[in-house]
Amino acid sequence: MNLEERIKSFAHLGETLRNSLNDNFVTNAGTGRDRSLLNTLVDNQQKNNPWFTPENVRRAITAIAEELTEENLIKWTNAYPRLNGKIKPVRVGIIMAGNIPLAGFHDFLSVLITGHNLIAKTSSKDDELIVYISNLLCSINPGFINRIKFTEGMLANFNAVIATGSDNSSRYFEYYFGKYPNIIRKNRSSISIIEGDESDSELESLGIDIFSYFGLGCRNVSKIYFPKGYDLMSIIKHWDHFGGVTGHLKYANNYDFNKAVYLVNKEVFYDTGYLLLKEDRKISSPVSVLYYEYYESQDAIEQQTELLKEKIQCVVGKHYIPFGKAQSPHLWDYADGIDTIEFLIKKN
Repeated sequence: MNLEERIKSFAHLGETLRNSLNDNFVTNAGTGRDRSLLNTLVDNQQKNNPWFTPENVRRAITAIAEELTEENLIKWTNAYPRLNGKIKPVRVGIIMAGNIPLAGFHDFLSVLITGHNLIAKTSSKDDELIVYISNLLCSINPGFINRIKFTEGMLANFNAVIATGSDNSSRYFEYYFGKYPNIIRKNRSSISIIEGDESDSELESLGIDIFSYFGLGCRNVSKIYFPKGYDLMSIIKHWDHFGGVTGHLKYANNYDFNKAVYLVNKEVFYDTGYLLLKEDRKISSPVSVLYYEYYESQDAIEQQTELLKEKIQCVVGKHYIPFGKAQSPHLWDYADGIDTIEFLIKKN
């Protein structure tokens, strides 16, 4: 299977997912049964993982489907001329995270688009959606059937590994996989830098970066930097339409718990009724809490973010990732800034 075939297969996958989500008629692999099964999976995920509401699952699948176009796939792979050469496939083990729906899809795509074979260990919190997408891909192009394997036990018989987890699990990964070529990802958080001249629309869109997936993704904004003297109250009004998050039991429990802790400890915080805002130098905030900090100058904030670059996944702002787009990365936006394709090409 050459690169052109792989690109066309994933482009077809994207089209099928888009049509299935929109309930349009799809030919070939995208049958009515595919649409029915996908919608059933979307609706049922919260039974296994309460954080995976139908809205958030659809958000994740939509973000993937919209990127899987032939144009995007060609643009992405054109940056790596060696992909057009003969590939000697190796077995790449992937340990997938489960913090948001389909968190491991980009690694899944990267391994297969480079012509390698995949051995995947899914998260117990998200083990159905990626298998469904894999089966759909194999129905589009049966050539992938023998290139994809899912395992519930320990990874075995692999030549390289990509593992995503927490700072704690990364130590486990480094112990077991350190002797293999690897990418091991740790905790990261995302921030937003406010300059003070943002439009109402931009500030409203920032709410998407904060509240999508209940803030559980590493690309969710968990801290905002404001210019000194900024009126904090002026931004909160733009997020009132996200107040419904407290209708979700697990989010509400986090909100009540964190509020109680702050009250008992007599800490200063702002309560919107659905989000707690607290001034803090840390960048990773708990669910239902948004940290913030004031900066003196543009030079000062650039220096501070440079010091924290190993902990920051992405930056949202007027001169960074556009507001509202943190959770809609392009194919060439790599987690932790590590070029997955370049890593996989070297395994050829």
